[in-house]
Amino acid sequence: MTEEVAAFVERFTGMGTDMQTRVLLTLASIAGLWVARRVAGRVLKRRVQDPKSLFLWRRTASYIAVITGLVMLARIWFHSFSGLATFLGLASAGIAIALREIIANIAGWFYIILRRPFVLGDRIEVAGVRGDVVDIRVLGFSLMEVGRWVAADQSTGRIVHVPNGKVFSEHVANYSSGTNHIWEEVPVLITFESDWRKAKGIMEDIMSGIVQDATELTSVRSDEAGRYLIYQGISTPIVYTSVESSGVLLTARFPVRPRQRRGSVQNVWETLLDAFAEHDDIDFAYPTTRFYTLDGPSGPP
Repeated sequence: MTEEVAAFVERFTGMGTDMQTRVLLTLASIAGLWVARRVAGRVLKRRVQDPKSLFLWRRTASYIAVITGLVMLARIWFHSFSGLATFLGLASAGIAIALREIIANIAGWFYIILRRPFVLGDRIEVAGVRGDVVDIRVLGFSLMEVGRWVAADQSTGRIVHVPNGKVFSEHVANYSSGTNHIWEEVPVLITFESDWRKAKGIMEDIMSGIVQDATELTSVRSDEAGRYLIYQGISTPIVYTSVESSGVLLTARFPVRPRQRRGSVQNVWETLLDAFAEHDDIDFAYPTTRFYTLDGPSGPP
């Protein structure tokens, strides 16, 4: 910067030559990093085909650019790192109070990256929100929401943003970690007059036909075998019997992939309805009202 230009700028802005140099270096650094990030993004797009890998590489490039920028700005605005340390030491108390939520979110980000309670693509529930993890940033993560007003964990179409600090104050349930399944139950209530043993046998046959890879589905994932102490119990579908006030309750319990709950339940019910329709001695139970007169009972049998 020539002396004439520096003097001209100083007359209109009040900034001295040293301050002007720092401002120009700051703008040049930001512009250079922005261009480098754009170029890296284009190169990655051409060379990386997998969408998830491309997303992670782009996110990593963004983090590298931010960290590099912070280091460069620190060198520009502070003559030495000792000056930076002194400044941060004096300001640390005020920063800790004013930015405690941000600090908690950054700490939560480190916890998510290092401890990996969930990763991109996992279906989780946190702070009363269920959804698929579609983004993880320094201050928060985003979920493609499922459930709420729609049935059986299907997408609502909304993106929910959750601060990272919630991983410290709320429980996090991961549908996808440890194994590839969750357990689903289909309760079927039949009348006391029905042949409940036959109905139970039909349901067991249906379960064994629909869930054919139960053992593989319920086994602990090889990539997480040493991470959790999981005892594998019953891995095959089972039908439990109990008695309710309106009839005999047969509850089919079977493993299902988290994102296939609704389709699996529909498949069970459709097969079950077709099977029960072929047997006159099996009837579904439902609430009924009986009226009695002096001549005997009337109304629905």
